[in-house]
Amino acid sequence: MFRGATSLSLDAKGRLAVPTKHREALQLECAGSLVLTAHPHRCLLLYPQQAWEPIQAKMMALSSFDRQSSALQRLLVGFAEDVSLDSVGRVLVSPVLREFAALDKEVMLVGQGSHFELWSMPAWRAQLEQVMQSDSFAMPEELEGFSL
Repeated sequence: MFRGATSLSLDAKGRLAVPTKHREALQLECAGSLVLTAHPHRCLLLYPQQAWEPIQAKMMALSSFDRQSSALQRLLVGFAEDVSLDSVGRVLVSPVLREFAALDKEVMLVGQGSHFELWSMPAWRAQLEQVMQSDSFAMPEELEGFSL
């Protein structure tokens, strides 16, 4: 279970040092084999390989003749890259994915249970600001009656 938000820095080569608490879990869960891909919200998704495989299978089962489905296939599967934790726990983020998500030096790694989101710091701040605006925040129907 991956949770928590961590401010991190990409090095000059585009490598991201995964925090130790997550690094150990990723080594146990998937031996450091990960999939990094694009998300429609202009962030990146980082999945343990075995958690990604069913998602890719569902995406590829969609009709390629449906415009919306094929657009999602192009984005999620087309940008997907197999990556591995190196010997010191870093993941290389390719130039293509860094450009897609406008990643610069300062980034935010956000745990989402089964995976992580990777945001540029300006995009992350904009997301938070949007969520915190009281008049634009609405609970999804699935959470009606839910309380914290």
